[in-house]
Amino acid sequence: MSAAVTPRRAGHTAGLMRSIYVPRTADALAFAMSTYGIPLLVLATTRSAALTGAAFALEWIPRLAAFGWAGSIVDRRGAAVVFPLACLGRALALAVGAVLLHLYPSGTVASATVMVLAATTGVLTEFSYIAAETAGAAAGRRAGARAHRVQAVLLGIDQSATLSGPALAGILLLAGPPPMLAVIAVLSLLAALLALRTPLSPAAPARAPKGQTGAGLLTGWRTIRSLPALGWLVTGLTLSNLATGLLQAAGPVIVIQHFGESTTAVGLVWSAAAAATLLAVTLCRFALDRLGLWPVGAACAALASLACLAAGQAPDYLSYLVLVAVLMAADGGMTVVLRTLRSRLIPPEAFGSTLSATILILLLPFPIAGVLTALTPPDALGHVITACAALQALGLFCAFARLRTDPALRT
Repeated sequence: MSAAVTPRRAGHTAGLMRSIYVPRTADALAFAMSTYGIPLLVLATTRSAALTGAAFALEWIPRLAAFGWAGSIVDRRGAAVVFPLACLGRALALAVGAVLLHLYPSGTVASATVMVLAATTGVLTEFSYIAAETAGAAAGRRAGARAHRVQAVLLGIDQSATLSGPALAGILLLAGPPPMLAVIAVLSLLAALLALRTPLSPAAPARAPKGQTGAGLLTGWRTIRSLPALGWLVTGLTLSNLATGLLQAAGPVIVIQHFGESTTAVGLVWSAAAAATLLAVTLCRFALDRLGLWPVGAACAALASLACLAAGQAPDYLSYLVLVAVLMAADGGMTVVLRTLRSRLIPPEAFGSTLSATILILLLPFPIAGVLTALTPPDALGHVITACAALQALGLFCAFARLRTDPALRT
């Protein structure tokens, strides 16, 4: 029997590689390069810190606003349709931007071009992301008990892109804005072509009833409320994100002003965190095989809480870097648990809308963390981080205590 199963598993893995992993890799790299590269492009083109900040807002505000719309369209049309169209749209926008910046490297046209690119790529990237996540969840459902392996690979792809994308965008920008945009456009086009050749969702797309898809985020919110296991986990991770978001927002102040390090040292913290997360995701794949969702999730929650509590009182830069890396690695393990759980529990016909609502809830603490950082004197940031870490620990403890006997996390 095992000899018969092995080729079947190998064929399933090869199918996932062609239809999910390879298009997702190209899209994730384009995602990371555009998200981090376009603000750099704005600064290089306009020499204005104010416009750079505005461009960052233009990337995220339309992106957050598009969540409900993107989820509804993915539910209605299917990931196999939405993903390549979004990638093609992004490739076209970037190609036009590259041509315009080649013809008008500075001035009003250049400034307008980079600002429009920030908003356009932000929205189109959200559509491709929701479609790719929906396809990944469908693949996880087909994998059955091995769903966590699919989610771990997808998270590893995202983290690898986050680790390499910003650096690659910065290097390409040294050659000029048009080459950087051209490379991102090629990656977007490649993702679209790969998805068209081997569709992300081999099965027919699930179509939500007309009354539900129009509700968008409301449909997603109702679905989360109807799934207690998912609701508790999202609640715990939302409180956890307040602490991690505060560490991200306050990172430059802590590293540069408190520890007296350079701006490069700030980037090194998050590069180390991304590398640690990749390692943690790999280890979680094997741990989940042996232990199941709840023990791994609870262990990661405890580790994240302890690391965050300690990071708020870190005595020097090196200990701060290590603690942040441990925190983000543990957070990566919890993310694998969340992805696996939602792929099991969320009905396929409402997955896009529910995913949109879930991501929105998880992202809400980040602007709050930014406000806290802005309002807190630098000398008091450590105490605020400690307070948020305590809230994180309480939220995660309550969530996993509630989920201990839930059937959804027993396997």
